[in-house]
Amino acid sequence: MIPARKILIVEDERDILDLVSHYLEKEGFRVRRATDGPAGLSAARQERPDLIVLDLMLPGMDGLEVCRKLRADSTNLVPIIILTAKAEETDRVVGLELGADDYLTKPFSPKELVARVKALLRRVERRADDGKPFTYGPLKLDPLRHEVWVDKQEVILTAKEFGLLEQLLRNRGRVLTRDVLLNSVWGYDYHGTTRTVDVHVRRLRQKLPLLEEAIVSIKSLGYKLQEGGA
Repeated sequence: MIPARKILIVEDERDILDLVSHYLEKEGFRVRRATDGPAGLSAARQERPDLIVLDLMLPGMDGLEVCRKLRADSTNLVPIIILTAKAEETDRVVGLELGADDYLTKPFSPKELVARVKALLRRVERRADDGKPFTYGPLKLDPLRHEVWVDKQEVILTAKEFGLLEQLLRNRGRVLTRDVLLNSVWGYDYHGTTRTVDVHVRRLRQKLPLLEEAIVSIKSLGYKLQEGGA
């Protein structure tokens, strides 16, 4: 029997924690709980959850710092959905730029959260099922191992940088709009600024200098990876 997926909820508001736990457990998920930032970070590292639901306003260490630390170590590929009571767009953008995969603004429907958890897990499964490596000159991306190599040197990317590079490699020669990249890499209809795509492209160019000129910016549209490199 395949074990139920494990979800870690990091939330300090007891009512929300109980409500979200109830709805996820009803859907067959195993739920782990933490009520402050340090405890959430420790639980993520010890429990190895399949997905994390992370509140931004936490005692001890805020959710943005927790997200930053998760993306900097062995937990860097665990999908994260952030919860925030803040309506400002900048809070959502910062969370996404740090590597969160999705967000919900409080108050939210617990049924919508469950739907997003399921959708995000499905995307992770589909990505794992397609194990074909991609090459671009000396660069190799392995979707199964979530590794990127240039010659014999491994290059460490965040989950979002990895997803962005994978989309560019899958669609080399094609112009991908910022909206398309947001929907395919971040996995939902994003109605705010597309600045986060530009930030991640800049980071890719910095970490992979061979792509500095190969990733072409298309004015007012998006980006494309030039043909060749195979």
